[in-house]
Amino acid sequence: MASPCEILVDSGDSELAKELTQVAYLECKRIENKYSRYQHNNLMFEINQSNNQAVTIDAETAKLLTFADTCYQISDGLFDITSGVLRKVWKFDGSDRIPTHPQITALLPFIGWQQVSFTANSITLPTGFELDFGGIGKEYAVDCVAKACQQLAPNVSVLVNFGGDIQVTQARKNHPYWQVGIEDPSNLSKGLAMVNIATGGLATSGDANRYLLKDGLRYGHVLNPKTGYPIQQAPRSVTVAAPQCIQSGLLATLALLQGKDAELFLQQQDCKHWCFW
Repeated sequence: MASPCEILVDSGDSELAKELTQVAYLECKRIENKYSRYQHNNLMFEINQSNNQAVTIDAETAKLLTFADTCYQISDGLFDITSGVLRKVWKFDGSDRIPTHPQITALLPFIGWQQVSFTANSITLPTGFELDFGGIGKEYAVDCVAKACQQLAPNVSVLVNFGGDIQVTQARKNHPYWQVGIEDPSNLSKGLAMVNIATGGLATSGDANRYLLKDGLRYGHVLNPKTGYPIQQAPRSVTVAAPQCIQSGLLATLALLQGKDAELFLQQQDCKHWCFW
């Protein structure tokens, strides 16, 4: 998951904690082994190397693709899981290495979810296209792990935290809330904003860890798939609370894609949120 991962268990039963940790690990690895674009022997690799040939998919993959399609439609094409090819020229490593305009525009013909066709049983990707579940994959894994933990321990509150993407299965017994800290990336010395969460999801999107800096300008890692360039005037960080982590992550990313109108967008969604500029 390319980030620190943990689960917190509201119980003094160490054996149960070990069982939950094992369940969480196995479910996390299952999803990573299936959908990571960094592996060369999984379903995602097969899809991305299919060269305009149909690839058979299962119900879980079809469900994720349907969700990605919904994200694309409601974002007016700004949330596009084919835009991951831009990583070939954008390396958000904190350096000042900005790709050239020709490098960026050369990749734009290989971006466009509307050119991908899929059914409940198969997907066909145009030659040169790639899928990247990076925008929803970690949040999906959090929800799946939380569900697996709830099935094993239906009466115990478990908090799943993968790099700040969080899902809480249910309220704690003696202290209803878990306390979660949200960093203000523009003022780390100020400390954390503390959030009480009893159940549901919490996700953050921003440029605190992935950015480029050149001539005093900061380039965040959230890219506009239509231009190939980072979104401008967006908040440094957006955190959203929603019933499921994958919903929280989607709303946080969609807000960033609105640039300077991020907070207005979140207010219109009537969701609990925190924006840091």
